[in-house]
Amino acid sequence: MTVRVPENAAELAARLLRVVQECGPCVVAYSGGVDSAVVAMAAALQWGEQALAVTAVSPSLSAADRDMARQEAQRIGIAHVELPTDEFLRDEYRRNAGDRCFWCKDTLYRTLELLLRQRYPGRSVLNGANLDDVGDHRPGMQAALQHGVRSPLIESGLRKADVRQLAALWGLNSADKPASPCLSSRIAWGVEATAERTVRIDRAEVFLRELLQCRELRVRLEQNELARIELPLEYVAAAAVSPQREQIAERLRELGFRQVTLDLEGFRSGGLNSRLPQLVTLGGIVAAVGAD
Repeated sequence: MTVRVPENAAELAARLLRVVQECGPCVVAYSGGVDSAVVAMAAALQWGEQALAVTAVSPSLSAADRDMARQEAQRIGIAHVELPTDEFLRDEYRRNAGDRCFWCKDTLYRTLELLLRQRYPGRSVLNGANLDDVGDHRPGMQAALQHGVRSPLIESGLRKADVRQLAALWGLNSADKPASPCLSSRIAWGVEATAERTVRIDRAEVFLRELLQCRELRVRLEQNELARIELPLEYVAAAAVSPQREQIAERLRELGFRQVTLDLEGFRSGGLNSRLPQLVTLGGIVAAVGAD
């Protein structure tokens, strides 16, 4: 995907930079994706050495995304810290109900608050949520509200398309980077989120990308250790014929999946959210609990 830089991109940039200026010296919760990269760039432009990008490192972060975050931080020119987080130690996170993201972000922001108290007192915390995230199933947004985290993209009225335009304007590699949610998001609701499962999913996706030369795909882990592979429709036929079919089944079984299936509906971002189970209220927002 190529992102075209429109004539009003400079106006969008000015709007975001004004908000980031108002936030003061800051720490950006930074995954390396396009949203947080644009916020990090704005922070670096406005605050220089008083801006810091912090990447949460845990088994839910893929090796490829970790490398991308490092490279993009260097390109931006912002100080970058990798901060280990321990969300997998929390029962609320591992149970993998629809509120998993709340407990993930709550852990991240608690860990960031400790870092700020120890090394960067007085700095604000910024995230990469954009206006398209409002109203979607985003329990992590509630955690941000509870911890006083600011969302400059939302405050600037910027949507995902606007963010990609700014990334292109600023020459960021993430401008055309596909969405890359955490590895735990591949695990079906109600199936325990464990470090072992996320590592297995990461290795399976790396294998499939190399075998099929496919940039964007998902390996969903369903009940009973079933792997459901989502590919763009133009890749489905290639994966279903020999020798790729046998290679895929053999490798995924080696990784610990009991069964391997190919989803004929193809790749779709957020493919598990359509099957959210019973809904309850969590801190004023709607979240899902229970098994699929």
